[in-house]
Amino acid sequence: MPRLRQADRVVRPDDGSGELLDRFRSSLDPEWIEEALEATGTATVRRRRLPAEQVVWLVLGMGIYRNKPITEIVAELDLALPGPRGPRAASSSVTQARSRLGDEPIRWLFERCAESWAHASARRHAWRGLAVYGVDGTTLRLPDSDANRAHFGVNSAGPVRGESGYPMARLVTLMALRSHLLAAARFGPYATGEIALAKEIWPLLPDESLCIVDRNFLSAALLIGIASSGCNRHWLVRAKSDTKWKVIRSLGRGDWVVERVVDRHLRATDPSLPERWEMRAIRYQRKGFKPQTLLTSMTDPAAYPAAEVVALYHERWEIELGYGEVKTVMLAREETTRSRTPRGVSQELWGLALAYNLVRLEMERMAAEAGVTPDRISFKGALMCIEHALLTLSLDSAGRIPEHLRRLRADVAHFILPKRRRRSYPRAVKIKMSNYPRKRRGPK
Repeated sequence: MPRLRQADRVVRPDDGSGELLDRFRSSLDPEWIEEALEATGTATVRRRRLPAEQVVWLVLGMGIYRNKPITEIVAELDLALPGPRGPRAASSSVTQARSRLGDEPIRWLFERCAESWAHASARRHAWRGLAVYGVDGTTLRLPDSDANRAHFGVNSAGPVRGESGYPMARLVTLMALRSHLLAAARFGPYATGEIALAKEIWPLLPDESLCIVDRNFLSAALLIGIASSGCNRHWLVRAKSDTKWKVIRSLGRGDWVVERVVDRHLRATDPSLPERWEMRAIRYQRKGFKPQTLLTSMTDPAAYPAAEVVALYHERWEIELGYGEVKTVMLAREETTRSRTPRGVSQELWGLALAYNLVRLEMERMAAEAGVTPDRISFKGALMCIEHALLTLSLDSAGRIPEHLRRLRADVAHFILPKRRRRSYPRAVKIKMSNYPRKRRGPK
C-alpha cells in the first residue's frame, strides 16, 4: 500500500475522495500481497529503496496512470524509501525492482482477488438463478523489441500486406458480464488460438452458471464439457450460417429441441464425446437485422423463456465493452503497452487486469449506493476520480483520511450514465485505414 508522507502535508477539501482512496486501498488486502510474495518466493529480505510490496503498487500504478513515466509514478505515489540522492528513485533501480518482482506475484494476486470478487459479483447479479459470464478473446500490441517479437510473434497478412508492425499478444478472459469484473484471464503468443487459451478457463466456471460465447466457440468438444461437468452449468451461443441440426420437438413458435451430429474426427480424438448432441434452438429476428438462431443447453422453456434468452444473449457484448475500457481508457489508445521483455509484458498485463478489477469493484459499490446497476456507472469518470484520489490524498497524513462516505454517496450522481440502449444498427468500420505506406522492419 502506498505510504503517506510525513512532511509537506497539505490540507485538502472534503471532496469525498478520501473515503474513496481508503476504500480502494483496503480492497487489496495487505495480507494477500504478503501471501503473493511468500507463495512465489519474491518477498523482500534485505532493505531496498523499492521493497517488493511497494513494487506491487507500482505495477498497479502503471495500469492506472498510462501517460505517466514509471519513475514519476514511483515519486507521486511515494513508493520509494528515503535515499541519499533524494526522494526520487533512479530509472535503473525501478527497472531492477520490477525484474526482481517478476510476474508470478502479480498473477497470484490477480487470481486471488478475481476468485474473491468476480464470482461473488456474478452471483449478486444472477439471471434466473444463474451467474452470467462471458468468454472471448482479443489482442494487444506490444513494444517492437527483438525479445517480444521472438516470444509473442506477429500477425501475418500475407505476402502483399506483410507482417504487423508490432508484436501481438492474444488474450482470453472470463468476465462476470453484469459488473465487468474479470474472473480469469490467460494470454500468450499471437499464434496461440483463443480456444487453446480458453481450455484453461472452462474448469473455473462455477456451478449454477451460464457462459455466453461467440460463434468461434461453437464446438462439441468445448460446449459439451461445460454442460456435462459441474452442477447446472449452461452455455449460450449464436449459430453459424452453415450450422446444421435435426428438429426433435417443438417448444413453441421459433423454439425447438434439436439434435446435432458430433463430427467423427472429434470423437476419434475424444472417445467420451457422444455421437449425437441435443440442444435448444431459438429463432428470432430484430428489426433491421437478418434472422438469427441461438443454440443453448438451457432446454427447459418454463425455467428459461425464449424471449428472455434472446435478450440475455445480447449481453455478450459487455465483454467487448470491457476490452474497450481497457484499450481506450486505461491504455489511452496508445499503440503498445510499455514493457520490452516477455516477462515484463506478463507482469504488466496481470497488473493491468488487477487494476481494472479494482476500478470495477469500486464502480459496483458506487452502483449499489446509488441504487442502479453497475453498467450505469461511468468507467472513465470512476477511473479519473481514483487517479485524483491516489495522487492528492497520498500527500496527507493518515489522520487526514476522514469519513467521506456520505459526501461520496451524494456526489455519485455525477458518475451515473443513462440506461443502456440496445444496439440498433449493424457493426461497421467508422474510421478507414491510413493512406500512408506501411512501415515494417527491413532485413537485418
